[in-house]
Amino acid sequence: MKNIISLISGIIFAIGLVISGMVNPEKVIGFLDIFREWDYSLAFVMGGAIGVNLLFYKLVLSKKPLFADAHSLPLNKSIDKKLIIGSALFGIGWGLAGICPGPGIVNLVTLKTGAFWFVGSMLVGMGSYKLIFK
Repeated sequence: MKNIISLISGIIFAIGLVISGMVNPEKVIGFLDIFREWDYSLAFVMGGAIGVNLLFYKLVLSKKPLFADAHSLPLNKSIDKKLIIGSALFGIGWGLAGICPGPGIVNLVTLKTGAFWFVGSMLVGMGSYKLIFK
């Protein structure tokens, strides 16, 4: 049941990414580039997500998950060199490509070569990290 719920959640997330325009690199770059013709529409997507989180975060955490023993939350709360470097690389990649991992995976259904290059590069980067640092 946990896998089915995960699949359904992923599909709903993908639909939200498509509707919001987050899978369109030009739209994302238009949002990130505030010095040209700024596309502020994604600010509403972020605002909506932050608003829902503010309203329901404590409520959701106060209840036991339906298909798990406990909520899965990050335990590490320290800001270290790996976090800063990883965040910087993520931001640089997002700014240059206009796409991040979630939308990149969703874009695979378009069968465009760029989506496969992006996800392939992402997987190589993740594998390289595991080989080098673990």
